[in-house]
Amino acid sequence: MTTRVVVVMGVSGIGKTVVGRALADRLGWTFEDADRFHPAANVARMSGGIALTDTQRWPWLDALADLITATLAADGGLVLACSALARRYRDRMGVERDGVRLVSLDGPPELIRVRIEARRDHFMPAALLDSQLAALERPTPDERPIVVGIDAAPDAIAARIVTALECADD
Repeated sequence: MTTRVVVVMGVSGIGKTVVGRALADRLGWTFEDADRFHPAANVARMSGGIALTDTQRWPWLDALADLITATLAADGGLVLACSALARRYRDRMGVERDGVRLVSLDGPPELIRVRIEARRDHFMPAALLDSQLAALERPTPDERPIVVGIDAAPDAIAARIVTALECADD
């Protein structure tokens, strides 16, 4: 497989972390959740139901770009769960580079809202889902996305992604 980094993208609550972990386990790669790279001020802002501005996002996206660069320069692989909602964010992270694949999780807003409301261990409130959906710029064909529905268990979704990666890398 020539892919070394998989960025699993989508709105909050869509399953990026749980699917990303299952995918990393299947591939034997490292898993990282982009949320842990947010500065404390960003987490506090989002916890308060306030969406971030691009200026507040840039240092976070730059840190993720550095992580991707380091992974591409080393052995092994990385699955990175990251909202990456806008094309300009994906561009800033460098997801168009050789060795990087974008996986876009997709599902109905009603299901995503139920998932967010059921979470107890995350800073993102359900109140921000509408703003995330409004900000979502679905990947275009030139980004070579693998688009996967969230209509199955996380391990089954991860299996679909592995199959798509194998086909894409042939």
